Amino acid sequence: MAGYGWTPELDQLFAPLAEAGLLPARIVRVDRGQCDAVLADPETGELRTVRLDTRRVGDADMINCPCTGDWAAVDLHAQPMAAVTALLPRSTAIIRKVAGKRSDGQVLAANVDTVLIAASLAADPDLGRIERFLALAWESGAEPLVVLTKADLVDDAEFIRADVEAVAPGVTVLVVSAETGEGIDVLRACAPGTAVVIGQSGVGKSTLTNALAGADVMAVQQAREVDQKGRHTTTTRELIPLPGGGVLIDTPGLREVGLYGGEGVDLAFADIAELAEECRFHDCNHHTEPGCAVRAALADGTLPQRRMDSYLKLQRENEWIASRSDARVAKARLNKWKAITKSMRAAGGPVKR
Repeated sequence: MAGYGWTPELDQLFAPLAEAGLLPARIVRVDRGQCDAVLADPETGELRTVRLDTRRVGDADMINCPCTGDWAAVDLHAQPMAAVTALLPRSTAIIRKVAGKRSDGQVLAANVDTVLIAASLAADPDLGRIERFLALAWESGAEPLVVLTKADLVDDAEFIRADVEAVAPGVTVLVVSAETGEGIDVLRACAPGTAVVIGQSGVGKSTLTNALAGADVMAVQQAREVDQKGRHTTTTRELIPLPGGGVLIDTPGLREVGLYGGEGVDLAFADIAELAEECRFHDCNHHTEPGCAVRAALADGTLPQRRMDSYLKLQRENEWIASRSDARVAKARLNKWKAITKSMRAAGGPVKR
């Protein structure tokens, strides 16, 4: 299982589960109530893929449900089919807010070392969306890396890379072409272990996955020539082994990238955070306070207004998520107390807080 990311630390963590007769497996694909996972055959030691029931783990909270990249404890003798009985703690997790007005989170991939943020050079990259993806990646605990695809279709790739690097402080930005092979070897070297590819539909994620895997492991549907939006034939997140070791998780195109709170925004906008440290007041709101280094940078053009607007927008989203999460926790506590009160009254006992 070493090629799939198994480590001595995981082996030690899994020891109590092994004593109970369970086997470690890595989830490669999740369907409704079931998943495919790779494990070492207990008799031969050879890796094989098994179909598993996942209904014994997780709950209504999607964050705790099995997802691609999870390490699972498997009972091969469970009836009516082999089943996942527990999940190991995640080292990292890419969590986005579900679509719409709900504040729940959805895990896109777990136990990831590198997040490959794919953007196509065939159209002008949306810098605001890249910033949003970077915040999502930083918040996961993994290392972000921006991959500018389809370099064979443009002549000004290096100029575009410079623009992207300006909104990705501390992040490597690579220019690649899956068609010509440009930058693919460098990308492999920069993303060892477990990597996940995220991005919009039509940016070349599946083509990039095929290039890294050295085979046509993912079906690809061409993007429309006019607007480059296209449709992505990937409908589920799938973990794919790479030649030479390591794995890659390919994901469907993300139309909405809602953040789920945390410090990802501050890490994605590290340049603004550094400017804020130079403000006269440590609690500066960057509005009307004297000696504000952020407003000074906006005035002299070293900090683009577009980037500041993007930063403030994502901060507001985080604040909204935090307020909704607090309300959800309070509601859960209230419901629990109501259930206890109802139970105690039914039993005829006193109700104490």
